[in-house]
Amino acid sequence: MHLTRILSLLVLVGAGAVQAQNPAARPSKEITLAEALQMALENNLEVKIQRFNPLIAEHNLRGSYAIYEPGIALQGAHSFSSQPGGVDQFGRDIGNRELEVDNLPGVNFGLGAILPTGARYSISENLSQTTSTIGTNVNANFNANWSVQITQPLLQNFWIDPGRATILINKKTLRISETMLKGQIMTTVHSVEQAYYNLIFARENVKVVEKGLELAQRTLFENKKKVELGALAPLDEKQAEAQVATSKADLIAAQQNLAFQENVLKSLLTDRYESFHEVELIPAEKLVPVPMAFNLQESWQRGLAQRPDLQQAKLDLDRRDISLKLQKNQLLPSLDVFGRYGLTGNRLNTSYGDVLSDLTRDRNPSYTFGGSVTIPLGNIGARNRYKATRAEKEQALLQLKKLEQDIMVQIDDAIKAVQSSFERVQATREARVFAETALDAEQKKLENGKSTTFQVLQLQRNLTGAAFEEIRALAEYNNAMALLAFREGTTLDRHRLHLNLQR
Repeated sequence: MHLTRILSLLVLVGAGAVQAQNPAARPSKEITLAEALQMALENNLEVKIQRFNPLIAEHNLRGSYAIYEPGIALQGAHSFSSQPGGVDQFGRDIGNRELEVDNLPGVNFGLGAILPTGARYSISENLSQTTSTIGTNVNANFNANWSVQITQPLLQNFWIDPGRATILINKKTLRISETMLKGQIMTTVHSVEQAYYNLIFARENVKVVEKGLELAQRTLFENKKKVELGALAPLDEKQAEAQVATSKADLIAAQQNLAFQENVLKSLLTDRYESFHEVELIPAEKLVPVPMAFNLQESWQRGLAQRPDLQQAKLDLDRRDISLKLQKNQLLPSLDVFGRYGLTGNRLNTSYGDVLSDLTRDRNPSYTFGGSVTIPLGNIGARNRYKATRAEKEQALLQLKKLEQDIMVQIDDAIKAVQSSFERVQATREARVFAETALDAEQKKLENGKSTTFQVLQLQRNLTGAAFEEIRALAEYNNAMALLAFREGTTLDRHRLHLNLQR
């Protein structure tokens, strides 16, 4: 009974020495994996940064429709010119000739833009007053012109042109940015999973090492008593002291790794690390080996349908398709048809109302229609741009095929890793149980004088190592399961997370 109390006191002293390294008690927060994922989705800086890309892409898409936005040009001006006089046919002297022209501001304007068919249109109107002074004769001439003109391409720029290609490409870019956001969220969720499981492993490892230190200290205490009684050689005491020192060093390393794993998880969960630094994160869950059944073909199908990087590659291929169609269209000659219709009003020494009346009555119409064709002789630039774009598309097709193959290999490797790590969990658990049994038996033999301190210490190290391998196998199995879901593109489904891309 007395020996038991002394042993308990020694254990408490050892625990106090460990706690003395961190005398200030830290606030703690117990956290589940679901809570950690929610915090990461709300606060993770990488996710916040990536959320801007769809917004930027949407603004760029809306801006590309500016090609259809009509522009109005307003002009107002006053001009004056004077010419020297002369002599008319009757020999009479003609005074200086002065000419003034007023274009009314806000009335003279032009409006033009491009239609979705590639047609270009323009509407213009002009009101002007020309005052001519020759000697003492003053004449005011009022003019009004209105016209509309349309030019429609029939070959080059007919079914696609640079403006329409930009709109189509920007639509794909918007979808790519959304897919990239989904990929970043999946990456963050996967990273949080790994960090969470690694933190559990680090905390359990500290407990294992503390248990090993406790066993080593107990053996050292017993050996000291036996050496004092002359029942044991001093060498056995030194061996136990060496084991205690080694266990203390292992504990320091385990605690350092625990602090590191805590920081990894914190950096994923918050955008204000300084306010979260002193909080001790305590995982509320345990590492549990849940057996799973796998179907390689179904996993391949999920991966080829849901992987964000594969979706991005396909969308990028669509963008290249649009560029290829544009470059192919630019190989064609430029063949345009055009038409113009206009009205003119002209009155002398009257008013603007009279010339506007001429326009409304359609008194002086004019029209023009026709076509134009432009055939480049060599077309070297267009032909080589088309060939380069076609080669880029063929390259992208091969890259897509390689990515699909890489995904299949990754999924196959991930399934094998899950299966082997599950088997390791079972094997390491058995090894730990056997190590406990062997240590108990050897300690009883030592008490009966049929064993040595060296053998007991060796079995204590074996038990600590077996316990370490068991919790590491558990962590690796859970990480392997998370990696398989990530390789399949089902990370969000695994945690029942629904992506909201509202901007």
